[in-house]
Amino acid sequence: MGHRRSLGRRLGLYACHGVLMLGALVMVMPMLWMLVTAFKSAAEIAILPPVFLPKDWSVANFSGAFETAPFGRFFLNSAFIALVSTASVMATSLVAGTVFAKYQFPGRKLLFGLVLATAIVPFEAYMIPLYVQLVGLEWVNTYQGIILPYLFMAFGIFLMRQHVSSSIPTELMEAGRVDGAGEWWILARVIAPLSGNALAAVGIFAFIQGWGIFIWPLLIANDQLLFNMELGLTQFQFAFSADIGKLMAGSVVSVVPMLIVFLLLRRRIIENMALTGLKG
Repeated sequence: MGHRRSLGRRLGLYACHGVLMLGALVMVMPMLWMLVTAFKSAAEIAILPPVFLPKDWSVANFSGAFETAPFGRFFLNSAFIALVSTASVMATSLVAGTVFAKYQFPGRKLLFGLVLATAIVPFEAYMIPLYVQLVGLEWVNTYQGIILPYLFMAFGIFLMRQHVSSSIPTELMEAGRVDGAGEWWILARVIAPLSGNALAAVGIFAFIQGWGIFIWPLLIANDQLLFNMELGLTQFQFAFSADIGKLMAGSVVSVVPMLIVFLLLRRRIIENMALTGLKG
């Protein structure tokens, strides 16, 4: 009887792993198709029925993408936007999360609830009012206008608040105050070093968000030299056709930095999610 139960558990485990692997393959397949298509010639892309692997691997689409459009500038713009927004989100999330977690003041819960409420409001709902405000500030078609909506992240504040609340003892802060340390010193020398995993997780989310933005730059940027990678890919889409090979090559170049950042710091996300908890 025990042997049958053990066999049944194994079969169930194998079935579960099989379903997960199938789901992973379904999710990864579009990425693989994009990658191999970037190395195909125009003739191979147009073949019906389509073939997965190209017969003759070529990097002509990659060189052609950089020759057709200023993709080097687009890449630098994306890097600048993503790095500035990531640094801002990490800093503001650390400060705001610590304040909501460890400091008592009137209206704290209400204010934190409002911060969380902004996380469920779609950006498209307030995109036009924000654009009108930037017109008044004369920030349309500027870097600061593109970056402004991505300097803060409600989810980052929530994540840091949960981490600081559950993982950093208040006694450490009290000990620092007894020794004469100021609040900013405690934040920089006590809380920040103990929040590495949570900050890394916030940084990954912020970088991916800042790198992959499309709708807002499409609305706010009129000068091609301000385009980021996502907006620059539209250079290969025309009224009635698209240069699929160059489009896929540009997409591969656009995706690679996000994959590198995630692969380098993925363990930080897992460790933080495992250790932080969801303390109220």
